[in-house]
Amino acid sequence: MSGVEGALLRYRVMAFIVGVGLLLLVFVAVPLQYGANQPKPAAIIGPIHGFLYIVYLATAVDLARRARFTFWQVVAVVGAGFIPFLAFVVEHRTNVRVRAELAGTPSPPT
Repeated sequence: MSGVEGALLRYRVMAFIVGVGLLLLVFVAVPLQYGANQPKPAAIIGPIHGFLYIVYLATAVDLARRARFTFWQVVAVVGAGFIPFLAFVVEHRTNVRVRAELAGTPSPPT
């Protein structure tokens, strides 16, 4: 496994974890906090998501460095951690593009 493949795998795992955590925070914990006066889920999930987002950023920066991302690709990857559902879209597109580059084929348009 090359350095880029390992970085891609780590990025994909963290993108999934952060994406699911953000969905839980936005669609479960925050509505419970404000709709049912139950602040505990947000108080638990919020800091966990924040910590995991930092780990996600580290894996994204590692992949961006190894795969030589453009500025806008880095912006998309960073933004994916705090906009619901975007982590899954950006992860898929990043995976397709990086795998195509590793195989030596032109990447599909994004």
